[in-house]
Amino acid sequence: MNERSSKNAVICPEDVRSAAASIRRLVRRTSFQKSFTLSAILGAEIYIKFESEQFTAAFKERGALNKLLSLNDDERRRGVIAMSAGNHAKAVAWHAYKLGIPATIVMPKNTPNVKVEDTRRFGANVVLEGTEFDDSARHARNLAKELDLTMVHPYDDPIVMAGQGTVALEMLEQVPNIDVLVIPVGGGGLISGMACIAKSIKPEIKVVGVQCAKYPAVKNAFDNVTNGNSYNGITIAEGIAVKTPGKFTLDCIERWVDDVITVSEEEIDEAIYAYLNIEKTVAEGAGAVSLAAVMANRQYFAGRCVGLVLSGANIDARILSTILMRNLARSGLIVQ
Repeated sequence: MNERSSKNAVICPEDVRSAAASIRRLVRRTSFQKSFTLSAILGAEIYIKFESEQFTAAFKERGALNKLLSLNDDERRRGVIAMSAGNHAKAVAWHAYKLGIPATIVMPKNTPNVKVEDTRRFGANVVLEGTEFDDSARHARNLAKELDLTMVHPYDDPIVMAGQGTVALEMLEQVPNIDVLVIPVGGGGLISGMACIAKSIKPEIKVVGVQCAKYPAVKNAFDNVTNGNSYNGITIAEGIAVKTPGKFTLDCIERWVDDVITVSEEEIDEAIYAYLNIEKTVAEGAGAVSLAAVMANRQYFAGRCVGLVLSGANIDARILSTILMRNLARSGLIVQ
């Protein structure tokens, strides 16, 4: 990593490598496989990192566990609190349970039921508050002060960011010739950690973030758009529907990320269907945006060796069935 990019950075490559050593026995080293069919269709070498193989079916375990392992005995005894639309909630609840740490999770009221029930099943105290992530975040911060709990932030925490960066470390160990990484972006924790370690291993690699068009807060900041509005509507990619990205994560994105693009709801919908139909695997909306970006911008990625992160598979069965029927109809395979 060059002097400019490493100076005063909130995380460094050594933090990511340290996280990898800390968490390796408790999280899965997920597969990173070439999709021959998608490669042929899209005109690029497409490799997919299946973070859906984690026990909680999402990458969030990496950062959450790294944070929990960093707590001292008193912090573990008092317990932790987190705010999340789902995957971070499940990750904190699961690993807190395994480590014997009491956990409280604040979730938006419209969080898919599968994520709420899974979080409760892992033993956490679930509090449903607010209609979107920022509402839940405010309530969680108040509860943290009131109950003297340690906050496990879903993205804007250097220890969490370093844990998430282990995804890229594994990808480049498995396939060193990757030209470009395409990474989902909500608050920016995943792309921050991944970009940090990836640029240190391979400075010429391109790092591209993907946001849903309805919540382009990081895209706006990256492009210096000061009058852009982060739309607070319903999105199929609720896991990355973040209106306010992190201070730490934006700093890392400005240092190491090459581009941030957005994808529409229809493009995300089609990517979920492609994962199901071609790869025979389930992806939630947030987990499918990297593939959506390549499908929608084929010329941008043509001829490159592309690493996609399928970041999660926790999608409500009702939403998945609707997507399946809609795409079958769009393809002319069913008629009404």
